[in-house]
Amino acid sequence: MYQAFFDMEYDPFSQRAVDKTEPFASQDFTQATARLEHLKQLQGIGLFSGHPGSGKTLVVRKWATALNPGLFKVVYQPMNSVTTMEFYRGLCYGLGLEAKFKKIDMFNDLQQHLMLLAKDKRIVPVIILDEAQYLRTDILNDLKLILNFEMDSKAYVILILMGLPVLGTLLARKTHEALAQRIVMNYTFQGLSRSETAAYLENRLKACGVRQPIFHDNAIEAIVAAANGSVRLLNAIASKALLLAAHQKKQQISADLILNVRDDMALV
Repeated sequence: MYQAFFDMEYDPFSQRAVDKTEPFASQDFTQATARLEHLKQLQGIGLFSGHPGSGKTLVVRKWATALNPGLFKVVYQPMNSVTTMEFYRGLCYGLGLEAKFKKIDMFNDLQQHLMLLAKDKRIVPVIILDEAQYLRTDILNDLKLILNFEMDSKAYVILILMGLPVLGTLLARKTHEALAQRIVMNYTFQGLSRSETAAYLENRLKACGVRQPIFHDNAIEAIVAAANGSVRLLNAIASKALLLAAHQKKQQISADLILNVRDDMALV
């Protein structure tokens, strides 16, 4: 790998390294975290949308991990290719309930347990649904009913819906009006700007012990164009560029090398 060639302590752009180190304080990270903190006080439904790789999952997971487990019960569930029964079973498992064979039995158990947590045990349930643009209509309708014990206008459950921009369009449909009306927090991820991309690269390299600049200014411009604000793509491009530079024994990365990486990754 390229760590030895560039004298790095670890691979700065691997997912493991990104998850373990202090998150980069981009505008998206700062704004979304502030809204999540506000949602923690308000409770209710939060909608967080953005293009793939914009950092939605990282921000929400970092925030959820820091919650006091004595005050909050977090359930995280990805929604890609999930059937209605799988959705119910996943929620039951996440809340420590036994999954039943009938949906109505799980529905009743979930509603009763959420009420028990919130009103009797003073623990706020936090349900995080990732890739929520794949939510089936019947699940969306059921979510409205599951949360319907909030009869005194105060929300007792935090429901976070994360997904692509189309999620907002989905929830704007007339059939989901009752659920959409309960959204108290809404944030759309913008992706990394040009200046943030440059700062992110510098931040990741410094974190692993690199002090000299590796990416030429024109390489950064090429990365900005290729990644288009996506943190995930930025990590992939930077990692592949470092690998290629080490193979070619180049201490600095130019735009030409980034363009080769872009072509290899079919990002044109």
